[in-house]
Amino acid sequence: LRDNRIELVRASWHELSISVSDVSLSDEGQYTCSLFTMPVKTSKAFLTVLGVPEKPQITGFTSPVMEGERMQLTCKTSGSKPAADIRWFKNDKEVKDVKYLKEEDANRKTFTVSSTLDFLADRNDDGAVVSCRVEHESLNSTPQIAMQVLEIHYTPLVKIISSNSWPEEGQSIILTCESKGKPVPEPVLWTKDGGELPDPERMVVNGRVLSISFLNKTDNGTYRCEAKNPIGRNSTEYVLIVHDVFNTLLPTTVIPSLTTATVTTTVALTTSTTTSASAISTRDPNALAGQTGPDHALIGGIVAVVVFVTLCSIILLGRYLARHKGTYLTNEAKGAEDAPDADTAIINAEGSQVNAEEKKEYFI
Repeated sequence: LRDNRIELVRASWHELSISVSDVSLSDEGQYTCSLFTMPVKTSKAFLTVLGVPEKPQITGFTSPVMEGERMQLTCKTSGSKPAADIRWFKNDKEVKDVKYLKEEDANRKTFTVSSTLDFLADRNDDGAVVSCRVEHESLNSTPQIAMQVLEIHYTPLVKIISSNSWPEEGQSIILTCESKGKPVPEPVLWTKDGGELPDPERMVVNGRVLSISFLNKTDNGTYRCEAKNPIGRNSTEYVLIVHDVFNTLLPTTVIPSLTTATVTTTVALTTSTTTSASAISTRDPNALAGQTGPDHALIGGIVAVVVFVTLCSIILLGRYLARHKGTYLTNEAKGAEDAPDADTAIINAEGSQVNAEEKKEYFI
């Protein structure tokens, strides 16, 4: 062997050793060792030279990429012998669905290997690290790695967060509009029912936050938050319903009042009775309107008043009848008082009848 890279390390009757520096693929082949004795002894060995793969490179990447666009990333390495293996990872999670291609180099000894990763750009991939790893037996379990950080541009994602899940009249509420996009969205726009905010004094916008104080029923409606960036715009809605103030029910208390009765009678064939009764009841002002149910205390008070007035009327009527009961005679003709006797009075009476019956009149 006449090569400066080949050096004789040890020579004896029993052992002959050489070393080869700066090994190349051309050094691969069969080596023969001969011992010149009688007879000559020989031994053969085949040297296999591994082709170390070059550092991989990722091509096909453009930055930034719009959401929804198709991306094709290709990882390539050359000079491996035997052919190297390429694996794809996204944030340390292996991607299996890839294309693999192996080509023999011009020297017909080494190989060029390439692998293509094909996918649609998604907002969740923004900032993700895509890497291809080249693994080969010559690398001593230390793969060669090429990495690329993805930059995906996408329209804003909008969400409204409320500070009050059950808003009531008189309370306040804060609506926060969270928007995420790339590029960063511009300041958001707040609207109510498709128009501007109707009460700027109570409805204050500070950046992405809408604050509404002293809520009332007129604040009911649909509030929209809209965000936009150079890629596009997006919006979301929040329906605000202001509820009535919630009150705790308290037991109802009825306090009967003193009752007065006035009875008036008229001396005639008919008797007129006027009765006035009043009852005072006190209710809890916090009790809900529309609460129904029998109120036994109130009913009992009314019945007592009616009974009392009836008894008073009967007593007064009885006393009156007892005092005015009797017999009354009517004068049948004018001038009866001037007659000297009864017979003359009857004869001289105008329109009289001799046998007229005595008339009696009673007041009842």
